[in-house]
Amino acid sequence: PRPPPPPRARPAPRFLLGAPPPLPRTRPAASRPGGPPPANAADELPRTGDLLPRTSLPLPLAEPQDRLVVTVRGAGGDVDGRFELHCHPDGGSHPHVGDACGRLDRRTTWGKDPFAPVEKGAVCTMMYGGPATAHVTGTWAGRPIDARYDRGNGCEIARWDALVPVLPDLRK
Repeated sequence: PRPPPPPRARPAPRFLLGAPPPLPRTRPAASRPGGPPPANAADELPRTGDLLPRTSLPLPLAEPQDRLVVTVRGAGGDVDGRFELHCHPDGGSHPHVGDACGRLDRRTTWGKDPFAPVEKGAVCTMMYGGPATAHVTGTWAGRPIDARYDRGNGCEIARWDALVPVLPDLRK
């Protein structure tokens, strides 16, 4: 006896997984009762989006987008240190999370950077606000932040004070 012939390979299917089903055939415009024929033959076919089921998929939970690290030095007392500030949702080790996030939200407006440096060529008073420095890094409103602060002249003091309570209030 001869061995049975090897099984024949099936041809690969010619469709993509997840592809919409074939479009239904419609009657030619000329055979439709009533009304003029459509201006475009494509009007006869349903749109691809109409053929796909509408489902609502849960969005993956992402890390908060507004995360900052605030490092303060030379201010003295318990305000020196490294603090994390998370907004939307609020959290982190910053001593005034809610107020700091609220302040940043109010300062964030279209076309303005709440962390912008003092403009070059600005005329600033020659007052000294002390040795305090701060460094803010992270992400705010989807943009990377790397801002440095000091209190070396009137403009820098005003820039610092505008960010209180993100930065400690040294006006006391």
